Amino acid sequence: MMLAVDIGNTNIVLGVYRQRELLHHFRLSTARQSTTDEYGILIHNLFNMSGLSVKNVEGVIISSVVPPLVHVFVEMCVKYIGKEPLVVGPGIKTGLNLRYENPREVGADRIVNAVAAIERYQCPLVVVDFGTATTFDCIDGSANYLGGAIVPGIGISTEALYQRASKLPRIELEKPKKVIGRNTVHAMQAGIIFGYAGQVEGIVRRIKAEMNAPRLKVIATGGLAPMIAGETDCIDEVNSMLTLEGLRIIYDRNQ
Repeated sequence: MMLAVDIGNTNIVLGVYRQRELLHHFRLSTARQSTTDEYGILIHNLFNMSGLSVKNVEGVIISSVVPPLVHVFVEMCVKYIGKEPLVVGPGIKTGLNLRYENPREVGADRIVNAVAAIERYQCPLVVVDFGTATTFDCIDGSANYLGGAIVPGIGISTEALYQRASKLPRIELEKPKKVIGRNTVHAMQAGIIFGYAGQVEGIVRRIKAEMNAPRLKVIATGGLAPMIAGETDCIDEVNSMLTLEGLRIIYDRNQ
């Protein structure tokens, strides 16, 4: 078995693979203060509850956008799994042709998503990842990674509205029945959900024009992808496991 770990600013997603088959996946809250031992115990418990054993893990791969947690997870893997993990970064074979001005600036999650999308879908394409930040990653018809756009995520935008506007409450991210809200909560939900869908449509439209690719395929991933994809026709497919799949592919390429 192989363990794939995607460390994001809000969540940590883990996937357990047997060759190409995803056996189980787990989603945890990112806790920057948690220790090696705490994460080790947590992963042991998750494995045991799923009928798995860490003794059967033959390898681990990690991608992270939270630098302080990389060392924590590397130590955890060595101590509790008995394996030195691969960490997505310089020196790792990805097979991705980066046309970025400074390739080292590209986040590990964006690289992993692009690798998976190229492997699974026909280029050209754009990957929209709805995470703490929402990223748009563009791949041309020759499978070159061109770059993209980064915007504040839905959660960040919602929290900022609550914190900076004294009379506005903290709300649940749910789709309202109508665009015209008849109370404050529904009005905020309408503005956030429908407004964000409109933002995605606008950016995708500009990307298609700039790449001269009107039939460019748009793939969405991330926790909130299904919600936004249901409010726009510019997203062709939602693939919630795209990042884990990219980690599996990169792991195989480095064996």
